Amino acid sequence: MTEEAEVEVNLSPTSGSEQQAPHFLRDVIFHGKFKLLKALTPEENIHCQHGLYFQDGQRRVDYVLTYPVKKPGGGRSSRQSTHLLTENAVARSLRRGVHSRGIHSRGEHPRHHQAQRPKDSSSLPSSPVADVELGCLGETFNGQEDHKAFRREEFEGKLRDTGLELEKDEDTKIPGVGFVKIHAPWTILCREAEFMKLKMPTKRVYEVKQSTGVMEKISSLVSKVLEPLHPHVEEHQPKNIKHLSHTFSREKQHLFDLSDKDYFFDSKTRSSIVFEILKRTKCKAKYSMGITSLLGSGVYTAAYPLHDGDINEESAESNDRKLLYEEWANYSVFYKYQPIGLVRKYFGEKIGLYFAWLGLYTQMLIPASLVGVIVFLYGCATVDDNIPSMEICHPRNNITMCPLCDRVCSYWKLSTACGTARASHLFDNPATVFFSIFMALWAAMFMEHWKRRQMRLNYEWDLTGFEDEEDHPRAEYEFRVMQKSLSKDQKSQHKVEKLNYQDRLPAYMTNIVMMLLMIGVTFAIVFGVILYRISTKAALHMSSNPTTRNHVQLTVKTTAAIINLVVILILDEVYGAVARWLTVLEVPKTDKSFEERLIFKTFILKFFNAFTPIIYIAFFRGRLVGRPGSYLYVFESYRMEECAHGGCLMELCIQLSITMLGKQLIQNNLFEIGIPKLKKLIRYIRSKQGAFQEEERQKKLQRYEADHFLEPFAGLTPEYMEMIIQFGFVTLFVASFPLAPLFALLNNIIEIRLDAKKFVTELRRPVAARAKDIGIWYNILRGVAKVAVIINAFVISFTSDFIPRMVYQYMYSPDGSMHGFVNHTLSYFNVSHFQEGKETMDPLQLGYPVEICRYKDYREPPWSTTPYEISKEFWAVLAVRLAFVIVFQNVVMLMSDVVDWLIPDIPKDISLQIHKEKILLVDLFMKEEQGKVHILESRTSAVGKENCSSGNNNNSTMAHQRSGLHTNSTNSF
Repeated sequence: MTEEAEVEVNLSPTSGSEQQAPHFLRDVIFHGKFKLLKALTPEENIHCQHGLYFQDGQRRVDYVLTYPVKKPGGGRSSRQSTHLLTENAVARSLRRGVHSRGIHSRGEHPRHHQAQRPKDSSSLPSSPVADVELGCLGETFNGQEDHKAFRREEFEGKLRDTGLELEKDEDTKIPGVGFVKIHAPWTILCREAEFMKLKMPTKRVYEVKQSTGVMEKISSLVSKVLEPLHPHVEEHQPKNIKHLSHTFSREKQHLFDLSDKDYFFDSKTRSSIVFEILKRTKCKAKYSMGITSLLGSGVYTAAYPLHDGDINEESAESNDRKLLYEEWANYSVFYKYQPIGLVRKYFGEKIGLYFAWLGLYTQMLIPASLVGVIVFLYGCATVDDNIPSMEICHPRNNITMCPLCDRVCSYWKLSTACGTARASHLFDNPATVFFSIFMALWAAMFMEHWKRRQMRLNYEWDLTGFEDEEDHPRAEYEFRVMQKSLSKDQKSQHKVEKLNYQDRLPAYMTNIVMMLLMIGVTFAIVFGVILYRISTKAALHMSSNPTTRNHVQLTVKTTAAIINLVVILILDEVYGAVARWLTVLEVPKTDKSFEERLIFKTFILKFFNAFTPIIYIAFFRGRLVGRPGSYLYVFESYRMEECAHGGCLMELCIQLSITMLGKQLIQNNLFEIGIPKLKKLIRYIRSKQGAFQEEERQKKLQRYEADHFLEPFAGLTPEYMEMIIQFGFVTLFVASFPLAPLFALLNNIIEIRLDAKKFVTELRRPVAARAKDIGIWYNILRGVAKVAVIINAFVISFTSDFIPRMVYQYMYSPDGSMHGFVNHTLSYFNVSHFQEGKETMDPLQLGYPVEICRYKDYREPPWSTTPYEISKEFWAVLAVRLAFVIVFQNVVMLMSDVVDWLIPDIPKDISLQIHKEKILLVDLFMKEEQGKVHILESRTSAVGKENCSSGNNNNSTMAHQRSGLHTNSTNSF
């Protein structure tokens, strides 16, 4: 609808006839009686006062654009300036209406007379207003703002040309912000729905057959038991009744139920249709600018669809947003299932799939948590029966250990490591091997279960035949293509240019260098924390406080883990910004390509950031140490740290727990709650005016004004990323931390409601996007699950003492028991062989001189022919470790493949229903074709009868004429 038509629609209720309209227009335009516009239909102000409708109270606001409005100078108030701008806008629209009608009446195209508009408009009685428009606006707005206003006018004109209806509002309670409200009429919705190939429900319904027999009884019993866990969301139709869906077509509108056209396309679909028009509408500047470029250049400041209404007021009308707030975005319903269907209806398929995936992942964590707790309790129950820890803690144990550091550390008794040895057994016992195999199979079950759940949702949401279409090129890509075409000869300008590999080669090289640099920064920080541990350990051993000296290991481990956590949190934000910058450099063609490249870079950087410290502790710490008398040094002064006698598994568990819990509590929860609220508070403070209090202002704001203060939707990448990293913590090192699934479960129960509340109350409503799967995230999940099998195999064989215990028990134990295992893993060292200047400063700390000390390694004793050389026991243990890795990896992956093969990707009932839908569609179209043929035949027969009757009439007429002619000729003779 054009601008003049819009004005006529607004004014039509007050004009009894076309002759009264000019007087009304004159009052509105020249005498400033704008209250007449608002007093057109008083009963409709109840609907439009919430900001969900145009001023006429009939046309719904489907989308909103905001733009900056500068307060004019000269002592004019903001209301007066807004009043003047509105006058000028109405005057321009009226002049356009007069000229367009005049031009069309002459049969000429209006674009040919654009240059004559100022001249023609001066002949109208509104020349004073035109002078004010050209003069005052030119004085108050600088060149840049005037250019933006011109771009807005051009863009909005093209939006009107597409059929959209626009209404401006600059007299708002938010100073400096103007709003453009957009409405899509029915004809435009139908046209775009056909272009976008939207599937809509037809009039035809059919019954979804339920399974019969024992399974039906079991499922009905389970559904009755779980009834209290389902949200109280009203369903418009029974679950066993489904509408047959078909791609919308204007030629086949009779197939669809169009009894209520206002609600045939819901608000989510309407906003997505308008957004599609906004994306493809371009205005000409230095280069073709779409809505993305206009937002980036400041022509518009925001673009968003509206939420359905208020959620906090008791008097608020019932709407989907309020229902979601009560039954989903509420911590009091944490134990209930999610209303995924309502989430999809309000936010679209892409966000609905995310919450469906998150809900399934959380459900699958329940059995994993139970098994993990059982494994942990098994370790607690068997700690007193563990022979190696009993030998270490025995009071008669007189084993003297070598110093843990040079000079300041002294000899120590192995019995002092009793607490560490007992704690290590909680996470290093035979049950952890079983738990690792279980978690590998759990990951495979989760992936298969999600594929089946995804297919079921595709069927329920009518996405079975949906295919991703080629997206519109990004504005940055078009700009680069234009630059490339302008840099070439004029002859080649007519060719369609695109960016090739050579154009992107500098960006690719920059990506490789920066990615390696960022990973190098992560390694450097891990190395810095290693130096911190070494130096702090030496400093604490020099302390005069005996309590400090007794808790050196615990203090160093905990503080180092906290430092790692802080660094991870900081680098996560840095790496996210770097990944986005590198993706922008590549200039991807479409938004989908941009998102996938951004996800890949962000995942690589954040994965290394989160897991590099853990990988160091698990696989490298304690293995690059050397031996007494020949230790390995860094910078010739820092001796590489070694593991405690209980192994590095305990420290790995500490690092995992602090990092995982810290990331979940601080990054995933506090940041998600605090940052949006802080940004919202800053917007309120900036826009605060007069004596309005925040609560009063909030009540008086229109819907589009209230949504302006909400945080813009930044995509699902951060939400998926934190869950993928958590999935890594749950699966990659689960052999050393069996309680990880439990902590993940507790976090996700809060995370679901936190994300729900953020989407419903803190964020602007996202544009609904269609999707049939979770995209690249599924491939990342499969990759993490495969890597988890390998890492757990190495953790069990190299980090824990599982393999050395098995080797000793079955190869070296005299009685087949674990007695003597601790002594078997300790080597001998003659203290006289210490390097000069590296021996301890207090050799008599134990009260007696020490000649031989022990250290954990498989080496020959000093009295052998090859002192301190690696013993044959080391090679036997290494061979068994490598064999275990190979066997474990292949057996677990084979079992995972068997699970993948046994469970079909598509549930049998869904495949049958899809096949049934195809048959029903064919039957529907066959009946339609038969009806058309029948109508055509009836029309043909009717036309034939008419032709026959008309032929008889013609014959009688001709005969009568002939007889008359014969009579006349006779008379003439």
